[in-house]
Amino acid sequence: MSAHEENAQPDRSAKEEKTITGAPKNLMVPFLLLSLRGWNVHGYELIQQLIKFGFPSIDQGNVYRTLRQLEKENMVKSEWDTSTGGPAKRIYSLTDAGEQYLNTWASSLEQYQLMLDRFFNMYAGFFMPSKPDQSKEEK
Repeated sequence: MSAHEENAQPDRSAKEEKTITGAPKNLMVPFLLLSLRGWNVHGYELIQQLIKFGFPSIDQGNVYRTLRQLEKENMVKSEWDTSTGGPAKRIYSLTDAGEQYLNTWASSLEQYQLMLDRFFNMYAGFFMPSKPDQSKEEK
C-alpha cells in the first residue's frame, strides 16, 4: 500500500486532504473564512481583521490572491459595491461550501490545539520542573 493510499480518507476531497493534513500550509484561509461568516466585507476590512487576529505581517497581494482562489473554488463569492462615492470595491461573502470548509478547518485546528497543548505541557515539564511535593519534604 502506498503512503498516499494509507493517508487517503474517503470522505474528504483531494483538495481538503492536500490543504489540511499535516501542519496547516495556509493558516490565513480559516481566518478569512471566519471573518466572512455572517458578514459581507471589503478586502481592506479583511486585512484589518487578520491583523487583529495576530498575523504579524500581511502581504495584501497574497490576501487578494487567496480570496480569488477561494472564489474559484466556490468558498467565497464577491460582487462590486458601487454604493459609496469613489471607485467600486469588491464585497466578499461566504458561500455554503465555504461554511462547510470552515467547519473542516475548525475540526482540524481543534486537533492541532490539543497536540500543541500536549507539546507545551511536556516542554514546560522539561524546562520548568514542578516543585517537589511538600508532604514528602516534611517527612
